[in-house]
Amino acid sequence: MPRPRTDRPTLGRPLFLLNLKTYPSALGPAAERLARALEDAGQAAGVAVAVAPAAPDVGRVAASVSIPVLAQHVDAVDAGAHTGSIPPEAVQRAGGWGSLVNHSEHPLPSAAIVATVERLESLGLVAVVCARDVPAARRAAATAPGYLAVEPPELIGGNRSVSTARPELVSGAVAAVRRVAPGTVVLCGAGVHDRADVSKALELGSEGVLVASAVTRAHDPVAAIAELLAGY
Repeated sequence: MPRPRTDRPTLGRPLFLLNLKTYPSALGPAAERLARALEDAGQAAGVAVAVAPAAPDVGRVAASVSIPVLAQHVDAVDAGAHTGSIPPEAVQRAGGWGSLVNHSEHPLPSAAIVATVERLESLGLVAVVCARDVPAARRAAATAPGYLAVEPPELIGGNRSVSTARPELVSGAVAAVRRVAPGTVVLCGAGVHDRADVSKALELGSEGVLVASAVTRAHDPVAAIAELLAGY
């Protein structure tokens, strides 16, 4: 089992975090191919990148790339008699760096968010907490996670950009989080489609983006990655 990190791990900044979700085009060997393409593109662009594959693929992806690999969800339980759960230790043993927490497609009660962040960080793993709006971002910041992604659910997978349709959400979340947890890195998630969206998100104060559909549902995912990285 990997030894828990004694320092707080970092995914880098500005960050490009790719959530593969569970699309058929991003499972198994396809997840490895996308992760390797992301690693190459990140190196070429000089941008810190990370990937969050489906749970069964965390180990195989982590073994095939050197960039940080995160789970899409973990449960705030100890490793043991918890059939069907994903304890943080399972991600750690698979070579993962941490996990998304409270994604809008897998929401958690407030107490579970706190417990999950605590469990991850007790093992030296990264928590990327997702928040739907400014009040939620402010509440989530109380746990002082390493990263916080603001992602209004109504813009996830759609055609509108959060940085242009609701720019006040990004700037407001950045301000709210910095007042509560100055060390937390704020990402812009949902509705990020191209280089202009990325540039606008950075202009509004975020330190990176959390992207999914713009890549995983693209006709040419590799070209989509390059387009988005051009916004940094």
